[in-house]
Amino acid sequence: MNSLRTYLIVFFLTLGLHQSYSQTYQFKTSGFSVLEKNERGKWGEWSNLDSVKLSVILDTNKHRIVVYSQEIQLFNIEDYIEREENDTDIVYSFMCKDNDGRECKLSIITRKKQDYRKQLYINYDDHIIVYNIFSV
Repeated sequence: MNSLRTYLIVFFLTLGLHQSYSQTYQFKTSGFSVLEKNERGKWGEWSNLDSVKLSVILDTNKHRIVVYSQEIQLFNIEDYIEREENDTDIVYSFMCKDNDGRECKLSIITRKKQDYRKQLYINYDDHIIVYNIFSV
């Protein structure tokens, strides 16, 4: 009986001391641009880069990415895509659903040959939004 009691105490202490390895990453934006498909389904041209200062949170514990724009953009992460890396970029991608339930792919891309500049791409079937971001 004492060994069972000792086992239970050690078990619950271990549970109480267990740390989660999920993390929250915080970014700020400095600019954004939009690319849209036209009526024929062809991609147009990127809009001019507009200055914008927003907060972006990647919360792997809650499985979501939030862009704190005037209308909050909430993206629930459905799947984490394996990290990709090549000579020019490091890419972390996530398959998501937005506030309206629309599927989209979000990618955080680090541009190695551009002083490790970071960008957040929000890819829909008919348009793409890109934010220049930096870690805070």
